[in-house]
Amino acid sequence: MRVIYWTLRALLSHWRRHPVQFFSVLTGLWLATALLTGVQALNSQARDSYARASQLIGGEPQASLVAPDGSSFSQALFVTLRRTGWPVSPVVQGRVVLKGHEDRRLQLMGIDPVSLPGGGSLAGQTLDRGQMVAFFNPPGRTWVAPQTLQALGLREGEQPLTASGQTLPPLHAQPDMAPGLLLTDIGFAQPLLDMPQRLSRLLVDKAFAATHPALPEEVSGQLQLRAGEENNLARLTESFHLNLDALGFLSFVVGLFIVHAAIGLALEQRRGLLRTLRACGVSARVLILSLSIELGGLALLGGLAGVASGYLLASLLLPDVAASLRGLYGAEVAGQLNLSPLWWASGLGLSLLGALLAGAGSVWRAARLPLLALANAQAWHQAHGRWLHRQGWVAAVALLVALLALWLGDSLVSGFILMAALLLGAALGLPVLLNVLLKTVLGRSRSVLGQWFLADCRQQLPALSLALMALLLALAANIGAGSMTSGFRQTFGNWLEQRLTAELYVNPQNPAQAEQLQQWLAQQPWVQAVLPAWQVPVQLQGWPADVFGVVDDPTYRQHWPLLQSVTGDPWDQLVQADTLMLSEQLARRLKVQLGDTVTVPTPQGAWTPTVVGIYADYGNPKGHILVNARHLLQHWPGSSPARFNLRVVPENVPALVHEVQARFALEDSRIVDQQQLKGWSSQVFERTFAATAALNSLTLGVAGVALFISLLTQSQSRLGQLAPLWALGVTRRQLMLLNLGQTWLLAMLTLVLALPLGLLLAWCLDAVINVQAFGWRLPLQVFPWQLAQLLGLAMLATLLASAWPLWQLYRSRPADLLRTFAHED
Repeated sequence: MRVIYWTLRALLSHWRRHPVQFFSVLTGLWLATALLTGVQALNSQARDSYARASQLIGGEPQASLVAPDGSSFSQALFVTLRRTGWPVSPVVQGRVVLKGHEDRRLQLMGIDPVSLPGGGSLAGQTLDRGQMVAFFNPPGRTWVAPQTLQALGLREGEQPLTASGQTLPPLHAQPDMAPGLLLTDIGFAQPLLDMPQRLSRLLVDKAFAATHPALPEEVSGQLQLRAGEENNLARLTESFHLNLDALGFLSFVVGLFIVHAAIGLALEQRRGLLRTLRACGVSARVLILSLSIELGGLALLGGLAGVASGYLLASLLLPDVAASLRGLYGAEVAGQLNLSPLWWASGLGLSLLGALLAGAGSVWRAARLPLLALANAQAWHQAHGRWLHRQGWVAAVALLVALLALWLGDSLVSGFILMAALLLGAALGLPVLLNVLLKTVLGRSRSVLGQWFLADCRQQLPALSLALMALLLALAANIGAGSMTSGFRQTFGNWLEQRLTAELYVNPQNPAQAEQLQQWLAQQPWVQAVLPAWQVPVQLQGWPADVFGVVDDPTYRQHWPLLQSVTGDPWDQLVQADTLMLSEQLARRLKVQLGDTVTVPTPQGAWTPTVVGIYADYGNPKGHILVNARHLLQHWPGSSPARFNLRVVPENVPALVHEVQARFALEDSRIVDQQQLKGWSSQVFERTFAATAALNSLTLGVAGVALFISLLTQSQSRLGQLAPLWALGVTRRQLMLLNLGQTWLLAMLTLVLALPLGLLLAWCLDAVINVQAFGWRLPLQVFPWQLAQLLGLAMLATLLASAWPLWQLYRSRPADLLRTFAHED
């Protein structure tokens, strides 16, 4: 232990003499841990919210009975099942808007606390008799999560009004409630949701459902049993969280490059110290142990700062992520972070793992070198040459893995393996390629100063390679994500212009009002065309989807672009034959093509229409099916239009809105004009990619910090290479310009190589990741001005990173340059 103590003291003395290197190691671990743990905190918060929603009743997901088409059904079926001995519990669920909070729709769930499965467990607690009576006796109770109560600006005991003027039971905060959800007795919920004597589903104890797979004859065909209440939110949002995980992991890798570069430089500068320690009798095992303890201490310091910063970063990004999940998937995520101690411990574990990964290579090289070669610069250079050779082979293997993943893979995981292998191969191959390029140009140089310029560039590669690799990855990620985001923005905008053609969209409150609206609208001179749309929710192979029935009108033929269609006129076939059109993502999930049939569950039995068209439906996590209204009404008789799309002269829209509201007393949320809908859709889009853009910017910033620290830490050791040139008559100003030229040359070569890598990454995102994650494929688009801006920003970051070391060189005194000769052997 005494030997380890003095060895550690000797090793740690290096950081006291080189505080910049100490700062660089801590900064790398801090940034790497902060970005990754921040992303993990966001995903953990969202998944915790999903779990609370799915385990609200009984402490675990329950089996349920639902209508085959996913719609509501008569409460009489509940009575029938109870009489036959089935222990079912009724649930009604829908969305409500509170008065004064029209911009936010909340989930309202009504339950019967007496018949709940799981021993009456509800939101993490078991209700006693008194709580049950208080729950359903007037005025009742509405359970809500504390964070939802705070977000709405309400207090316990208040009875807020809905937008339709109905009063909720008094609010009561419950810690284990899912965010964005209001829970009350079914007797209060049915009037609030305008669902009298209707139910959404029936809960069944999982053990009972497992032993009774067959339904009684009285309800057979009207309901179907689901073995478990699937967490659809977790399933739909899986790709969203996986993309965040990938960005966080990329930032973690870039941060580790800083650590690796600083540790490698520190070991190189401690060659003499390592030789002295070994000569004094310190064994290689003790030396490695001491270096590992040193790394562990640094990792602990950087990890503590990183975890705290990750929490702060997640707090800043959480509103954007929550808005994205709410807008895209209707998923409610708590607005305040509530993280378990396991998350904090895992953050420190990530920092320790990162330090081990970053420092293992340098420690291993130091341990493998012979004793007398430890302080020999040529020995270290030869060791790096052998390491570079092996690194080239690893890069080739990584690129081969990427090709195999592209060729054989057919899943989201294989898509990320493709991207990870591609980025790893490119990053590891960068120093090898730069070394070959500089060696080739060096052989053709005839100028003495030019040969020194290129040779010195090659000599700097070991110290700068990791920073350049970080810059390459950050630039490629920004080019790829920027191209994908900008392409999606342009494609999404064009798609909205084509699809949102009606000037006004009116949603009736109930079937009776829908019939009155249709008759009244047909008589209005301001309305050029009334396009009623029917909407029925269904489940197709476990995926939620909506069947939309439309009338035959030129508007759809002119403004509903199809990605694929059968020969002839697909719209005529939609009207005349037993056919349908469906969204691209649903077609990929169901693995159907043109001419295939799709089995759609209906109250009349299975319906198997033929696919005649596939269309884009960007941003919709649910499946979308388009059929003719006549066919829909044959299988769902009695259905009423869910919406009216109105073609109106734009100048007459305000007057028509006023007339509709005055005559039918519709809420503002049920009358939406085209511009308002486009603005809302664009806002959802921007909020969706806000977190991605922020993480991309942070990644590029981390790469700039890596380059700055690498240049700063080697600025002192550079005097030994520059002093002979100064002694031969090269001025300090010329030395500064030569040094700047070397940095810019390496950076420019990295930028040139980052362009094709970034575009290849954009293709992977558009053609592989988007297809596997969301179900649609985007056309690859290149934006030259965006690329020019990004490259200019990268060059500016390079200039800023090299500014301080160059200024130090310019202001160095002749005595500093002369002093380097005093240490010559």
